[in-house]
Amino acid sequence: MSKKNSVFSASNLQRRSLLAAIAVAATLPLGGNAWAADPVLLNVSYDVMREVFKDINPAFIADYKQKTGATVTVNQSHGGSSKQARAVADGLEASVVTMNQANDVDLLADRGLVAADWKAKFPHGAAPFYSTVVYLVRKGNPKQIKDWTDLAKPDVKVVIPNPKTSGNGRYTYLAAWGSVLKKGGTEAQARELVGKIFKNVPVMDTGGRAATTTFTQRQIGDVLVTFENEVQLVRTEFGDNFEVVYPAVSILAESPVAVVDKVVDKRGLRKEATAYLNFLYSDAGQEILAKHYLRPTSEAVAKKYAATFKPITLLSVDTVFGGWRAAQKKHFDDGGEFDKIFATK
Repeated sequence: MSKKNSVFSASNLQRRSLLAAIAVAATLPLGGNAWAADPVLLNVSYDVMREVFKDINPAFIADYKQKTGATVTVNQSHGGSSKQARAVADGLEASVVTMNQANDVDLLADRGLVAADWKAKFPHGAAPFYSTVVYLVRKGNPKQIKDWTDLAKPDVKVVIPNPKTSGNGRYTYLAAWGSVLKKGGTEAQARELVGKIFKNVPVMDTGGRAATTTFTQRQIGDVLVTFENEVQLVRTEFGDNFEVVYPAVSILAESPVAVVDKVVDKRGLRKEATAYLNFLYSDAGQEILAKHYLRPTSEAVAKKYAATFKPITLLSVDTVFGGWRAAQKKHFDDGGEFDKIFATK
């Protein structure tokens, strides 16, 4: 083919492509983004919330449709809480995050993805519900596990997810440490107890759901330490094969939420994202959370489900450890207490 014919063919090809593009554009709605469709939210959440949001999402979608006439789609991403936070920090475009500890949201605030005053954006310090960590043991509780000191016995195998990647694991670690301080023990005694407990951990999964699988399906361990709602889910699924044990003291596990400003502003989703998180505080949202064994912040809903939640003394990370930033630095940052303990495991 001559150079002249080659140029002519390229010109024809460009003209045809342009005409095709114009034809496609003519079929699209005018105004705004030509490719605009129904809004799609991505909720990046922690590992054991899959079933909860399977019920929350359709309820929110129906509520939002009834109130606004608009249709919203909500997609989910689940994993260890801190692993999820790092994924968002590294570019996963979450519209909202629903984590299990403030430290993970602080990470995103430090990166400029979430407002610095994110705790003031929603009620109750932006934590619409809370939980605690309890024990799941095999039927009959053959090792007679009742409290934190029992987890340190040489013949007990304990399943706990990795505190470096899982908020679940961090809460468990801090609950055990704090239980010693609550009784008047020293930091050295707390370190000794936690060290003995983690020496009894045969498998350290990256998230709470994987730890549940290790304990229930792989039949590893004598006790699983995990969130209250997770152990109740296991009881529902597996019937009488397991029993729930409440220690004398555990920890307040608040689950903070936040809008990821950088993403929603880029995608024009602020209204929908804010409504989604506000739904968690509504009567309908609180009911769903309570039915999934998550402790509601609504006094009315909490009263209605009082029989569901056993009273338990809960330690606060803020009170006992000086807040999540201090706890993270001392215990879970590289070279911190957990690394020192794990190095001798």
